[in-house]
Amino acid sequence: MDVLDKIKGGLIVSCQALENEPLHSSAIMAKMAYAAMLGGAKGIRANSTCDIVEIKKVVDLPVIGIIKTEYPDSPVYITPTAREVAQLVACGCEIIAIDATNRRRPKGEALSSFFKEARARYPYQLFMADCATYEEGKLAAQLGFDLIGTTLNGYTADTANDPKPNYQLLSKLVRDSGRPVIAEGNIWSPQQLKQAKKCGIHAAVVGSAITRPLEITKRFVAAMG
Repeated sequence: MDVLDKIKGGLIVSCQALENEPLHSSAIMAKMAYAAMLGGAKGIRANSTCDIVEIKKVVDLPVIGIIKTEYPDSPVYITPTAREVAQLVACGCEIIAIDATNRRRPKGEALSSFFKEARARYPYQLFMADCATYEEGKLAAQLGFDLIGTTLNGYTADTANDPKPNYQLLSKLVRDSGRPVIAEGNIWSPQQLKQAKKCGIHAAVVGSAITRPLEITKRFVAAMG
């Protein structure tokens, strides 16, 4: 609960860069996280154990950890198997985020059995469900996830045309899930963040609008026509 109190009402900054991006470097992500902390962030979201280890050397904030891994038999890539969960536990993530969509998991494993095993193995670990729909968020809460995130709304086939950000989804999950709700995904401005806060969220994650200069530049270039 202490971790949840620390992030309550605050901004969590996602510091990630994939291998094909110019800023891909654990040292750079640690600097990004340090800058976010100085700016008032209450938490960090990070991808890969190497980035998380470096970030924790310089930042004293709760970390939502993920490992993005692609498997040939599944579209799920955010902490998809027990292997990634174990790696994140080992590097001391306060919160571990897991894809909790209804999509096929590696080896056809059901989310319910996957999470039941994770919870039994790590009973004191906080887990966040990265969801795309209301139904997925409700199920994740029933399964025992500690936090519900809207991370994947707009990024799955059945939500591609949803409004971005999806304030209605946030409001419904806050009302019905019985869990702290984390607004994440497609928040590009302080005005959008203020609107998300009005939905009653516990905290919000913002990434691309703060820590991905390539994507930020593209948006400004597009505005120039």
